Amino acid sequence: MRSLLVLAFFSFYLTTSIGARAGDSIAEAGDLLQFVLPGTAAGLTLGYWDGKGALEFGESATLTLGVTYGLKYTVNEKRPNGGSQSFPSAHTSISFCSAEFMRKRYGWEYGIPAYAAASFVAYSRVEAGEHHPHDVIAGAAIGIVSSYIFTRPYKGWHVQVDADGRYFGIRLCRDW
Repeated sequence: MRSLLVLAFFSFYLTTSIGARAGDSIAEAGDLLQFVLPGTAAGLTLGYWDGKGALEFGESATLTLGVTYGLKYTVNEKRPNGGSQSFPSAHTSISFCSAEFMRKRYGWEYGIPAYAAASFVAYSRVEAGEHHPHDVIAGAAIGIVSSYIFTRPYKGWHVQVDADGRYFGIRLCRDW
């Protein structure tokens, strides 16, 4: 959980530049986080040696992107900045797909910061004038539903650090 928050903070920090408008920094941070979130979800499957989870995330991401781009090329909606293919937001759909995967597969410990980062991505798309609010709401719904359909809770081994003022240990547990 902390690593996701630290990564989000540094991605925002690294995208800011001297003299840049705040909106530019927000847009750049959102652009970066759209890759950080799925990378983190995939990294969790590697960290847990979770091949089944990797397959579930792949299925979720494939459905998310298929539906998103299918709609982008079918629905002819202009972006607030005048561009085309506004509906739905792909940045938002893959971000929420990743957040819901982490929440459902590994729990709220990962889900809360992932949902916060995905919400920031959605905000950044509207703030940058790339999408209307309904574009990001639809993208979020597509991502969440896709992961909800394919993802099952993790039932493997967990390694946990256990410590207080008197001792330090490592606990190995398994969910059934």
